[in-house]
Amino acid sequence: MKVTYYLEILSSWCHWAEPAWDELKRRYEGRVTFDWRIALMNPADFPVSREQCDWFYRRSGTIRRSPYMLNSGWFEPELRGDYTVPNLVAEACRELGHGDDAIRRAISNSALRDGRKIGRMAGAVAVAAAATGLDAAAIDACARSASVAAKVAESTAAFHAHQVTQRPAFILENAIGDKMVLSGIVEPAPLAAGIDAMLADAAAYVAHRTHFGEVPAT
Repeated sequence: MKVTYYLEILSSWCHWAEPAWDELKRRYEGRVTFDWRIALMNPADFPVSREQCDWFYRRSGTIRRSPYMLNSGWFEPELRGDYTVPNLVAEACRELGHGDDAIRRAISNSALRDGRKIGRMAGAVAVAAAATGLDAAAIDACARSASVAAKVAESTAAFHAHQVTQRPAFILENAIGDKMVLSGIVEPAPLAAGIDAMLADAAAYVAHRTHFGEVPAT
């Protein structure tokens, strides 16, 4: 079974979903494959000012009962909502051998917790280089490459193909072709319920095949 997590580096709700992601990976270790993919937000999806951003952060922070408030210091009005760069840098680090959660979280937390401006290449690369130990020039070159741009475009298109608009989004798929799409969910319980149901269905198919064999040809 596989769970794919679609995220955007600067999405506050993806930030709030990270504990659920960790819980699922712990609970189903060895039974489920977990992967994350970038789903870029549209420029219009971003706040238009720091004041507006802080309003959203107060809303999500109180909903999540968070002991800390997210930091809007990353906001740059000159970028007009184009924050593609940190996502390209995260994908570049994956291509360079750092595809786990740590690097994308380092980039995200540098903005959402520390308020660092990572919307431009130099800022995002500096965070990634410090977090991975990779050469900054190598990260920069990879992040600007056509292959990384194509991968981010492909994963974003795949996200939209599921006809959802909210990040985080989780796609659950098992070995018998079942699929469950959960968008905007940040709690582990509904995700775990879906995984349990799909694992049980797949196991039932295995039991049936053990007793009765494969489907007869005629």
